[in-house]
Amino acid sequence: MNRSAAPAQWRADLALALVAMVWGGTFVVVKDALTDVSPVLFLGLRFSAATIALGVLYVLNPPARGIHPGWTGGIITGTLLYFGYLLQTLGLRLTTPAKSGFITGLYIVLVPLASSIVYKKAPQLSELLGIGIAATGLGLLTLTGWALEIGTGDLLTLGCAVVFTFHIMVLGYYSQRMAFEWLTLLQIGTCAAIGLISFWWVETPVLHWNRQVIVAIAVTSLLATALAFTVQTWAQRYTTPTRTALIFALEPVFAWLTSFVLTNEVLSRRAAIGALMILAGILLVELKPIGRRSHQNRQAN
Repeated sequence: MNRSAAPAQWRADLALALVAMVWGGTFVVVKDALTDVSPVLFLGLRFSAATIALGVLYVLNPPARGIHPGWTGGIITGTLLYFGYLLQTLGLRLTTPAKSGFITGLYIVLVPLASSIVYKKAPQLSELLGIGIAATGLGLLTLTGWALEIGTGDLLTLGCAVVFTFHIMVLGYYSQRMAFEWLTLLQIGTCAAIGLISFWWVETPVLHWNRQVIVAIAVTSLLATALAFTVQTWAQRYTTPTRTALIFALEPVFAWLTSFVLTNEVLSRRAAIGALMILAGILLVELKPIGRRSHQNRQAN
């Protein structure tokens, strides 16, 4: 990496860390709101408000170098993003904010594994060990008793982690080829369209306007969607999907801290060990202390 690119990457990494903090802090907010609004309708409202905010900003401050004429990148990333959030939101109704945060964080392990498959590079020993440790931690965190049964909410959230894996990889590809303002607007607009088109037949719509619902929609649409995905799309122009995933390892930590502070949620000893194993697996996959090939070497190739 040349010296001129270093400041941009440093700013991108810091911005992604702030995004992880915002996302981690929203699990409790959304969990509380879902008692008064149905999940798909909530997502439709969240992404619609975010689309309006992004549209206004785009009109007032269009990209200096113009927009990319294509729509494909925004539609694909938006579709993946929506279904990832749909699975997460459905799962969050049936599990705790802390568990949802740690299970969602498994996409951080899956990104380098998927990258190895896509780019036909065998996983390193650190990656294989990290995946094994994270998988064991997931079992401790989610399995009930010795019957090897996983809760429905945990299973839905695991599906969310898989979808987010593909989203971060596809976004990394298109963020290099499209103006990030246009790509962000397209993907969030796609989410809004899917949510508004589908909520009335996918579920029985429920909406009771109250303080919890209003705060949840405001926080998730403006901070966790419009701002966060604008920042992520911009930042991924200056860093790799794997490095992005490493920084996002902070998200489940922030999710648990927020849940602990606001709701006094305390994980059981077994669940806490599982959560720590997930984080350890994530760090092992990303830092690669065993059989290490550094990020610098990969970037130099």
